[in-house]
Amino acid sequence: MFRYVFLAFFSVFLLNSLSASAQASNSAPAPPSAPASAPAANSQPVPGDVTAAESAIAASDWKSAEARLDSYLATNPSDARALFDAGYVADTQNRLGDAASLYRRAIAADPKSFEAHLSLGLLLARQNKLSDARPELVEATTLDPGLADPTLKARAWRALARIDRTSNPTLASNDLLEALKLSPETTSDTLLAAELAEQTGQNDTAEAAYRRVLAKDPASVPATIGLAHLLILGKQYSDAETLLRAALVKSPDDPTLTAQLATVLAEQNKAEALPLLQKLHAVHPEDPAINRLLAAVLADAGDYSGSDQLDVHLLAASPDDPELLVAHGQNLVHLARVDEAYAAFNHASQIDPANSDAWSGLAFTASRTHHPDVTLHALTMRSRYLPENASTLFLWATAYDSLNQKKEAAAYYHQFLDAAAGKFPNQEWQARQRLKLLEK
Repeated sequence: MFRYVFLAFFSVFLLNSLSASAQASNSAPAPPSAPASAPAANSQPVPGDVTAAESAIAASDWKSAEARLDSYLATNPSDARALFDAGYVADTQNRLGDAASLYRRAIAADPKSFEAHLSLGLLLARQNKLSDARPELVEATTLDPGLADPTLKARAWRALARIDRTSNPTLASNDLLEALKLSPETTSDTLLAAELAEQTGQNDTAEAAYRRVLAKDPASVPATIGLAHLLILGKQYSDAETLLRAALVKSPDDPTLTAQLATVLAEQNKAEALPLLQKLHAVHPEDPAINRLLAAVLADAGDYSGSDQLDVHLLAASPDDPELLVAHGQNLVHLARVDEAYAAFNHASQIDPANSDAWSGLAFTASRTHHPDVTLHALTMRSRYLPENASTLFLWATAYDSLNQKKEAAAYYHQFLDAAAGKFPNQEWQARQRLKLLEK
């Protein structure tokens, strides 16, 4: 088994760092909404320049539309419709700063402009300015779309769902439900619903959603990644392996699928995991998730030096990462660099006092480096999170013995002998010899 607890959720971590594009349809905000092509019955007539500009927009003739609108706005700078149209032209040409400014001017001219609030919110979301995007989108959901397609409001709800999915998955689910009241469910909706269900602990619901997508599109990489992640969490490694091997036939270069397959192979102690990860690492040598996984597999394979080279590289960028420090310490123990391991475990325990592996490592290395008081403290802290075992009972006994606390040492030697049951012959012989002296 791997030394890192992060491996259970590795696929999601790697998905974020390597394969955001694989979920683009699930996360990217909708494009700007096109301007309405005709005025409302009770509105003022649309000026000829604006009408001509909108005809050019409909024909994707952006230069003509921009020229018409620039000319018109020079003498009519507060025309909300023309400002929105100009913003839309800038948006479609990826002049995002100009587009945002024009949308804001349109809103200032007409605070009830559904299209301007919606398009500004979507633009800001695309720029990852989520705290700025959210109020614009919320406002859009409260406004009358007018001549615009009423289902455009669903774009606002969908974008809100994607914004809220990390901070408040329950709210995001409600956002998505509002979108589905206005327009049919899409594959992206199903994938997002699956992600939200998983975030709220509804793994069965998430699995069903991923399987619905795969039933329609067996080649869906995002659905495969999501389902494989759930199978890994459930320790259904054989099922995950079958799923991932089939997916990699169709998408042989997908890094997330490859990493997930390496994960399940390693969990099953299959030697194929190591070369698969080494190949992936060669393509993405600086990716921290891949480096962590490769380090874990190398350690499992007994290559502690190779594993520690990766850990040291990772620690250079994240020197206070307790999991990396614990992994580094474990490698150093195997490499007989116990003093350095002691320092690594001590650092990890200070950063994360709830890290039981850090306390376990510190207790062991403190015993080996003759710090019995530290050993007892580390064992006390560890006992808050994990039950005792034969190894820890022996550490308790030897630490008390070193401090000449005979009564406590003898009690723990007896507990150790009861727990060891012949599995630790050298330590059991030592315990019996010490008990003869302590109980004279």
